[in-house]
Amino acid sequence: MAKTLKNPFLGKWSYRSFLNDPDLSKKANALLFGSATLEFTDAPAGKVAGAIGGTGWKLDLTGSITFGNPPAARFQGKGMVSGSEWIYDYIGYYVPHWPNGVNQVEAIAGSVIRTIPHPGNGGISPAGVVVSFYAVRA
Repeated sequence: MAKTLKNPFLGKWSYRSFLNDPDLSKKANALLFGSATLEFTDAPAGKVAGAIGGTGWKLDLTGSITFGNPPAARFQGKGMVSGSEWIYDYIGYYVPHWPNGVNQVEAIAGSVIRTIPHPGNGGISPAGVVVSFYAVRA
């Protein structure tokens, strides 16, 4: 009988994404792209499901998991926000534990792309914008 691998992504995470700007003179708050609660729920083996959202918005997540070293999740978030469709694609890597780490919190690090344009910030947020994200176990 095949052993079922445990999905390390399951559960709630505090999520933050940041603009990829190499200018070290910029403060971290100026680079913040978004923050949300990310939650992965039970899904069939090899799949991920859940939601990401904050005040006034939520995207439903579907995708897959690869049990490599490190485990990776590739997923898409879709939802209607203020009457407009939002779609984002994500890839995240479960950060391995350091053998001598002190107070290490489980984390996911990855990248996200805005797949389609949508209204936002008084204009149209264009497709193709790529930012980095990290999430820590809530």
